[in-house]
Amino acid sequence: MKQVGEETFRLCRELVDEIVLVDTDAICAAIKDVFEDTRSILEPAGALSIAGAKLYAAREKLKNKTLVTIASGANMNFDRLRHVAERAELGEQREAVLSVTIPEKPGSFKAFCALLGTRNITEFNYRYSDSSAAHVFVGVQVQNRGETEKMLALLARKGLKPVDMSDNEMAKLHIRHMVGGHAPEAKDEILFRFEFPERPGALMKFLDSVGQSWNISLFHYRNHGTDYGRVLVGMQVPPHDKPAFREFLKRLGYPYVDESKNPAYKLFLG
Repeated sequence: MKQVGEETFRLCRELVDEIVLVDTDAICAAIKDVFEDTRSILEPAGALSIAGAKLYAAREKLKNKTLVTIASGANMNFDRLRHVAERAELGEQREAVLSVTIPEKPGSFKAFCALLGTRNITEFNYRYSDSSAAHVFVGVQVQNRGETEKMLALLARKGLKPVDMSDNEMAKLHIRHMVGGHAPEAKDEILFRFEFPERPGALMKFLDSVGQSWNISLFHYRNHGTDYGRVLVGMQVPPHDKPAFREFLKRLGYPYVDESKNPAYKLFLG
């Protein structure tokens, strides 16, 4: 009777000293590493050895050593690449995914971004739900896990309530794409889609331009690595403020589209 892997298992039992376990994010980071070095795209199984070697080298604090890995396979498609690109920065611990509770009042977004300093914001999801507290889902570029810990401590000292979601699989797979819903209390809400040049600090500059004249009731932004950043913003603008708001749009200088009558907004967000 034949058994799949019988000979392989015998050799592993005889020759393998240790098995190193890595998660999906680490494999995605390894695929990105190989691509940046060789412009070759490995399949996840082919990058597994590289992810393991990276983890082993970090754990053992190896320096000036030569490690050999076997990278094989190119069974990759664009659908899978989308997931790899989304998770690679998390695997390198160069992106932190946080849930943060901030005061629900005009200017809170800007104050929160100011606390993050010069760090690049990769994602920002928010929907109005409560008159006193706002829950935002944010991605931030960091250098390492240590910087994430310092950022969490800073936010906590400033009276905010941060929760690190970087290792939360449900949050990374689903919640980050589902923040939203209807907001009955968001009175006089209008929805606009803006574009602005994508560079470090661009999101903060956009928030500076928006100012504190109207309450932001919805905000979605994701850095896609393109030349232009795209942000969807809901603002509460009473009817008597509409002329002032139109003047604001003229001064802003960014291309925009009024999405207030978009059926997708009406069905899922309005």
